[in-house]
Amino acid sequence: MMQITLIQGILIAVVVFLCAFDKHIESLMWFRPLVVAFFTGIILGDVSLGLQAGAVAELSYLGLLTVGGTVPPDPLFAGLMTTVLAYTTGCDVNTALGLAVPFALIGQWINTGTNTFYAGFLPGIDKAAEAGDESVLTRRMFQGWVLYAGMFALAAFLSVYAFQSGISAFVSAFPEWLVHGFEVAGGLMPAVGLALLLVVMLKKENAAYLLAGFVVMIITNCVNILPVAVLAACVAYAGFRRDVELAKIEAAGPSAQEGEFEDGI
Repeated sequence: MMQITLIQGILIAVVVFLCAFDKHIESLMWFRPLVVAFFTGIILGDVSLGLQAGAVAELSYLGLLTVGGTVPPDPLFAGLMTTVLAYTTGCDVNTALGLAVPFALIGQWINTGTNTFYAGFLPGIDKAAEAGDESVLTRRMFQGWVLYAGMFALAAFLSVYAFQSGISAFVSAFPEWLVHGFEVAGGLMPAVGLALLLVVMLKKENAAYLLAGFVVMIITNCVNILPVAVLAACVAYAGFRRDVELAKIEAAGPSAQEGEFEDGI
């Protein structure tokens, strides 16, 4: 079992602040579990653990989407606490992934709470919009982002440093069968995450590519998915070029298409 120092706790809080800030603007995608866990692993001095924890957390939270008023468990906290719990308790990353679910719910509550609090800004924002006062709109926007990121940073600092002894003792008190249950659940979560992603993304036009990739992995018994990813990128690029050429032909109109055929005779 390892302990997180005060400096490490502060650095993790800063990283979480930046990642949560990016979660609102969605420009760098730092809030994804893989990125958060990677940065956390660097701070803790175990990059390999950070990448392992981030990989299983990323797969598990791939397909979770905000639909209407339904806010899913937070992927940022999932990646963070999967790494931290694996580091501080010594459990494997699958067990840590299962144990990190309650912390992902903390991120969910912060999302809901801050969004509810933002409603108090709306009357003033409406007045500023009617008056054309862009400075007020910009200030309110950044205030909301800073508040949101600050809440995440505070919760992260409390979770990874202030309460780490209590959390580690609590986890250590679990019976072996319960820890094994978390390990099994954590091992299943990536499959559930991929299934949720396929529900959203899989179309009949793409089913052949999914089957082809599956067959390649099974036949070659490949333990590295990178070659399949490269092949998929090549297929995607070829499809993109084909769509571009078809769009040019359609934009040229029927006369241009007939002319092209006549030139070939």
